[in-house]
Amino acid sequence: MTTQTRILGTLHTADGKGVVRVQDRFDGTVDNLWSALTDPARLGRWLGEFAGDLRLGGTFRARFFASEWQGTGRVDVCEPPHRLAVTTRDAEGGEEHVIEATLTADGDGTVVTFEERGVPVGLLPAYGAGVQIHLEDFGAHLAGRERCDARARWQELHPAYAAAVEPPASA
Repeated sequence: MTTQTRILGTLHTADGKGVVRVQDRFDGTVDNLWSALTDPARLGRWLGEFAGDLRLGGTFRARFFASEWQGTGRVDVCEPPHRLAVTTRDAEGGEEHVIEATLTADGDGTVVTFEERGVPVGLLPAYGAGVQIHLEDFGAHLAGRERCDARARWQELHPAYAAAVEPPASA
């Protein structure tokens, strides 16, 4: 019996860098979901540990639970309760990535989109799986559930994202 893994994201390239875009709809108001995304105490329940200033222009240090990513960031855009964008750099001083979250009211729910730009193209499937896990952990937090087993979930999602990579455009 074959089961199909539900993929919430798309993968593509722009200017030679990878872009991961993951989207889902959740029950709840934009304001409640914004709080889960920006309140340090709530953020720390589903995404990871944060220290620093999470306001516009502020800088922070973070460690994400699911991906084990560690590094620094800067809040570049903060338009409550609809749009947040941060620039991050891993602890080893690698390339900068931009992570943007948008929240859009949809009836009695909210559509949440996470987009990560600046991803190494060869790692798009890995990032696709990882960003989806972060969004799923966000949803689990909203529903009062625990985060998933990130390693097991990544092994489940990665092959589906690898199959979803857009082939490079022919020259």
